[in-house]
Formats: sequence, structure tokens, C-alpha cells
Amino acid sequence: MPDFLDSDHTAVRDRANALARRLQALDRNALEPTELAAEVRALSKRAEIFPMTQPADHGGTAAGALALAIVRDELGAHDVGSLSGIFGPGPGVLAGVDEPLRSDFLEPVLAGEKRGGFGFTEPDDAPRATWAITEGHELVVNGQKPYVTGGGDADFINTLVEVEGSGPAMVVIETDRPGVTLTRRFGSLDGSHHAAFTFDDVRVPTSHVIGAPGKGLNQAMDQVTAVRMAIAADCVGRCRFVLEYVAEYLQRPHRSGQPLGAGERVRLRYGSLRVQAYAARSALYRTARLIDAGDGAINEAMATKAFATETIGLIVDESIQLVGGQALTDAHPLSRILREVRALRLAEGPTDVLSINVARGRLDLDAGRL
Repeated sequence: MPDFLDSDHTAVRDRANALARRLQALDRNALEPTELAAEVRALSKRAEIFPMTQPADHGGTAAGALALAIVRDELGAHDVGSLSGIFGPGPGVLAGVDEPLRSDFLEPVLAGEKRGGFGFTEPDDAPRATWAITEGHELVVNGQKPYVTGGGDADFINTLVEVEGSGPAMVVIETDRPGVTLTRRFGSLDGSHHAAFTFDDVRVPTSHVIGAPGKGLNQAMDQVTAVRMAIAADCVGRCRFVLEYVAEYLQRPHRSGQPLGAGERVRLRYGSLRVQAYAARSALYRTARLIDAGDGAINEAMATKAFATETIGLIVDESIQLVGGQALTDAHPLSRILREVRALRLAEGPTDVLSINVARGRLDLDAGRL
């Protein structure tokens, strides 16, 4: 654990570690998914981890980027970070909204009574981005979103819309409004569920615009940055879990008479993986501190997410090579982790796209501290 943590962050780490050990002790196979989630939620509330993603004016603790990185790193290191129920529903782009969005959407989300999706991505072949015109006190929305995160079970979608005459805006669109069509529901390799939607002359009150018109892209990017940091922290923690698992395997007795880890070639491969993990973890903690200091750190978050997801992919793939064929069986932790993390290299921006945007940040915008 980084040596710059103060007493508060050290206490957060210790609570996360204790929670992770309790979650490891659960018999996941003996519980139904809803029962497991309820047990996880109860343990997380007791550990004061559950409210960290919720705003203070709704009973949460609104933890900073570093505290959340510490917790997710620790949970990932115990291979329990993907369990449902650890964190309370967060406000996302609805943070700080006024009425009627506060009562109609924010409060039900925080209470677990409604679910929101996030509609940001546009189709590659779309003639134009999802757009809207203003008619009186209504927006008339047209377009499509091919990948609405969490859209498969959403009651509404926080949708990035180009409002003619105003610019990009985040707009709340209920999924049961006339003109909203769920065209495809699909699962991802990591077990999550999403959907595609089309909007045909969907009428939405202008009061459903989140914040000031024209600020939608910035609001969306703040949400995306937070999710990228969450992904990166989980990956960094998983790197620790995988490397410890492989270390124990390499130290076991082998039929050759020497542990596999005694061989220089094996040590070279394993040591290189530890170097990569150290670099990814260092990037995560540095970026989290920049965010907490008030720096948007968009470029740094993109770089951290890209590097962390590529690193866990490399580490788990190489670890399977070191462990051998047994690691490919369905029940083996390495094969499960391989399936779960592969999708993360595409989630919230593919690695190639993020790398291009990092270059743009320096060459076109002169932004970031990379």
C-alpha cells in the first residue's frame, strides 16, 4: 500500500480489507443472487463502505477519488470487487439536480427504487448524433444509442443529446415514453447487461435537462472519468490477486524436484508482470490524488484506465501460461477473471481510442500532466 496515505485513508483501507475477508468467507454457491446481494449489502453497510458512493445530503459519505481507489484496489486484491451490493447507488450525472429531477429521479435512484442507464455512445454509421429541437416547454428527441450502459433494466436513460441552438445536454428520458424503443438487449462478456435504444419524436419536458444547456458533454465526461477510475482500481486490485495466486503456485513442490519458480525463465516472466502491476498501481494513485486536488485529470484518467485494463489482461493471460492447462477449466479463478476483464479494455472507451485522445490532449489542447 502507498506510504503517503494519511490516517483517514489508512482506516478506509483497513475497513475495506476486513470487508473483503468477510466477503471471501461467503458461500456464494449456496445463496441465490438476490440473497447474496442482500448479504453483501448488509456486510458493506456494517463496514461503512456502502455509503461511500452516495452524496452526503442523502446519508452518504461522498468519498473522494483516492478513498474509492483504495477500497476498490483492496476488494479486487481479494477477488470480491465484482460482487453486487458493495456500493450504494450513486447519483452519477444527477448529482446536485433541482426539482423535479431530484424527487422524480435522483431520490428514487439513491433509494434503490429506480435504475438509470447511461446513453453516450453513437452508432458509427449514424448520419448525425442524437439531437433535439425545442418546442415550447418540450424537447423533441430523435436518434439512437447503440450501447446504453445498464439500459437492459433501466427505468430512464441519462442521454447525451445535441439540442439545436443550445449545444450538447444531458437529458433524462424515461424508457416507457412514446417513441422510445428498446431495439436490443444484450449481455457483455463480463456478465453485465446493456441495451440499444432508438428515439423517434420523443417529447420530453425541458425540465428534464440536467444542468445548463451546452454543458452536457462536460457532465458526461465527469461521469465517464469516475467510471474509468473505478475500472482501473478494480483492475489494479485484480493484478495483485492474480500475482499472489501465481506466486503461491510457483512456490509449490514440483515433480522436477524444484518449485517452478526456481527457474530463471519463469522468474523473468513473473518479475516482468510484477513490474507492470507496480506501474499500473502507481498511475492509479497519482491520478486519484490529482482528481481530489481539483484537477479534472481527464487525460490522466484515460491513460490510467487504458494502462490498467491492458495490464490485467496481460497479467492474467501470462499467468495462465505459467499455471498451465488447469487454469483454463471453467471453475478456475484465472479463467473466470480472464472472461471478466476482457470486456474492460473496451468499456468506457477502447484502449486505442483513449490513446488517440491522450495524444489529442497534448497536441491539440495542451492539457494534462502526462
